[in-house]
Amino acid sequence: MPTLAIDFGTSNSAVALAHPGGVWRLPIEGHDTVPTAVFFPEQGGAMRIGNAAARALAAGDEGRYMRALKSVLGLPLLHEPRLIAGRRRTLAEVVTAFLATLRTSATAATGQTFTRVLSGRPVHFHDQPERDARAEADLRACYQAAGFTEIAFLPEPEAAMLACHHAGGGLGLVVDIGGGTSDFTLFRHQAPRPRILASHGIRLGGTDFDTALSLAHAMPLLGLGGALRREMGSALLPVPRALYVDLATWARIPFLYAPEPRRQAAAMARLAVDGRAMARLCTVLEDELGHTLAFAVEAAKIAANDAGAGTIAMATIEPGLGIAIRRADIDDVLASQCAALQAAAAETLARAGVRADAVDEVILVGGSSRMRMVGAAMRALCPTASLRGVDALTAVVDGLAIAAARG
Repeated sequence: MPTLAIDFGTSNSAVALAHPGGVWRLPIEGHDTVPTAVFFPEQGGAMRIGNAAARALAAGDEGRYMRALKSVLGLPLLHEPRLIAGRRRTLAEVVTAFLATLRTSATAATGQTFTRVLSGRPVHFHDQPERDARAEADLRACYQAAGFTEIAFLPEPEAAMLACHHAGGGLGLVVDIGGGTSDFTLFRHQAPRPRILASHGIRLGGTDFDTALSLAHAMPLLGLGGALRREMGSALLPVPRALYVDLATWARIPFLYAPEPRRQAAAMARLAVDGRAMARLCTVLEDELGHTLAFAVEAAKIAANDAGAGTIAMATIEPGLGIAIRRADIDDVLASQCAALQAAAAETLARAGVRADAVDEVILVGGSSRMRMVGAAMRALCPTASLRGVDALTAVVDGLAIAAARG
């Protein structure tokens, strides 16, 4: 029985098998990778995943859209029952349903029923060891509930290393910037297999970039940074941040479509100095536009990174509403995150006792490694190394398939 390789990512997921000629990425919705997202129709019916889930959201179908499910592993939130599309479910059940769909897709593509899986995992789900262990145990339980009986894990940057190494010698540094974590592996190219010198990781990724950009540029148009009048007296109070932080965080958006957050927003709107801005917040919650706004922030980030400028389009909230952002705005807002990435890469080198100028190449993996600031930070850290781009979204699953075939 072959072992199925699954890269269950915060933003994207993929499934693969190794074969004598290389790696076969099994199609999900007809693609090598699929967004890690689900949609539960309000009136019942089959759960939709990936691009189908996004299409349902864009079409305005009644139901619940959820993304960044991986980020809640190891947290109490994973096991808290929530009302989702007319039924109380836990996020653990949602993760299980997603993994079961990947397994079903693999069976449809191959005609085989899979019970063994090699899954990627970040070097650290969380900074605290106990919570990190809890997250792996949570993911293992979800795989078991999805029908797998033999489950093993491999750190994602070490899997990417297997897909990217060559026998020519030299030191390579994998920099894997995913949706929820950033992971690093320093290794030596050698035959027949590379030698790992050190691995390290931090809980910081592309969804955190989206959150920071949303809070800095989009949320002020919904009242963040404004002031509230007191019920009694003339002094003003700052608008609380908590609701906005949740609205800017992919995994928490669905839980704002409930009576209590809407009551909080309405109460703030009555006291807001800028009533128009706060009314927009109420509109987002009442009309369930949080994910639409998050997609707009993500699209503007990508456009500004690639072309130098983009616009956070918010016309679904109010006609003509939007705000332009430039690449320089990204660099400014994400300066501390970029510094944290560079520091984590430097820590990886330090753990191996290797100087930065000894690294021959930096290998960029993960969707968020495409951010220009990431490449710039790694060039600054390892000025003599070449920067090597690979298949950012599939290197991990390719390496998992290779490792699974080796046993």
